Amino acid sequence: MTTYWCERAWLPHGIADAVQLVVHDGRIASVTPGAPKCGTILTGLTLPGFANGHSHAFHRALRGRTHHERGTFWTWRERMYSLAARLDPDAYYRLARGVYAEMVLGGYTSVGEFHYLHHAPGGKPYASPNAMGDALRQAARDAGIRLTLLDTCYLAGGIGVAPDEVQQRFSDGSAETWAERVATLKEDELFRVGGAIHSVRAVPAADLSTVHQGVPGDRPLHIHLSEQRAENEQCEAAYGWTPTGLLQQHGVLDERLVAVHATHLTDQDVVWLGQARAAACFCPTTERDLGDGIGPARQLLDAGVRLGVGSDSNAVVDAFEETRALELDDRLASEERGRFTAEELLSAGTDHASVGWPEMGRLAVGAGADLVTVALDSVRTAGIEPSGVVFAAGAADVRHVVVAGREVVREGGHVLVERPEIVLAEEIEALWRN
Repeated sequence: MTTYWCERAWLPHGIADAVQLVVHDGRIASVTPGAPKCGTILTGLTLPGFANGHSHAFHRALRGRTHHERGTFWTWRERMYSLAARLDPDAYYRLARGVYAEMVLGGYTSVGEFHYLHHAPGGKPYASPNAMGDALRQAARDAGIRLTLLDTCYLAGGIGVAPDEVQQRFSDGSAETWAERVATLKEDELFRVGGAIHSVRAVPAADLSTVHQGVPGDRPLHIHLSEQRAENEQCEAAYGWTPTGLLQQHGVLDERLVAVHATHLTDQDVVWLGQARAAACFCPTTERDLGDGIGPARQLLDAGVRLGVGSDSNAVVDAFEETRALELDDRLASEERGRFTAEELLSAGTDHASVGWPEMGRLAVGAGADLVTVALDSVRTAGIEPSGVVFAAGAADVRHVVVAGREVVREGGHVLVERPEIVLAEEIEALWRN
């Protein structure tokens, strides 16, 4: 049993002072505001851990290496495919360990890894068919973050197009074979298994329901949805439906579905997603980086869609930057301020349910003991109202992180991974030298 005393803590009913949190067996056993100091002192504002709803860990190696020419999402994708071709399980473990350590330092305590880099070059399975997924599992464990492997079905290079040489690494050949491989993955205390449909471009309509059925009913199913206008055009030309409409027609649109990006939706798409009580995961820093556009976040929330955020390509890894971007980008699109309250932003930033950890995301009795403590006396946060951290704080202000009751970040330094910046630099340089 461990006792934490929080100078301030953001509880479900609001921010309270002098809060004692008692943690037992990875869960919060008691919450007492106005308590005398005792136990481990957490100075600043303690929040629930943030959830990274959408990550491609290997994209971190592209950061700062794709800005030399204008290009498009599609030209960026060719650079990404070149990187994917260089990875094997050992290299992926080393890179992902650094990426996940960076995530914890940035305020995340869980991550949904949208994982489609399954096989060896040419699509040949490794001796252990889940070798790449197991590398991610071990990397996350060693970095101290909860991981949901959103094992991704990827069968086509486009609607009616066979996978190319690089994409063969992503494909299991059929939805049934994909489901059989995923079924062999075993969960543990910090590792859960969900599923994903890469996109309506990469999974034929006839296979959508098979993937849906291949994921247990209590685990999330994610999909890249309407990220690009070209995706919508191709889907409507082939099937006569928007991507959202196609999911609706095939019975895939339900409460556990998470629409990633959801950028170019029609009004009817929003209605369908709301009626299904689905979720949407916005990735604002990546959507900016790729020039994707600004999705209808406020409209979705008002329709009954739960919102979350993700770091996606990991061009930026900062839970606060990603969360406040929901508000800031919606201001740009609407030309209005005050699109989301601070409480709504915190709810989106801590939406662990979308990555299969519904017991997380609040400082309350029975919840998982994931805590993030932020300095209120840095040059960024000095003088702010405590609830203003979602607008003012950044990754550099994260002082302490506890995951499942275990201290992972202390005084701004990672406890489990020594010098993550060196880990990242060495592995990324080695990847691009090969």
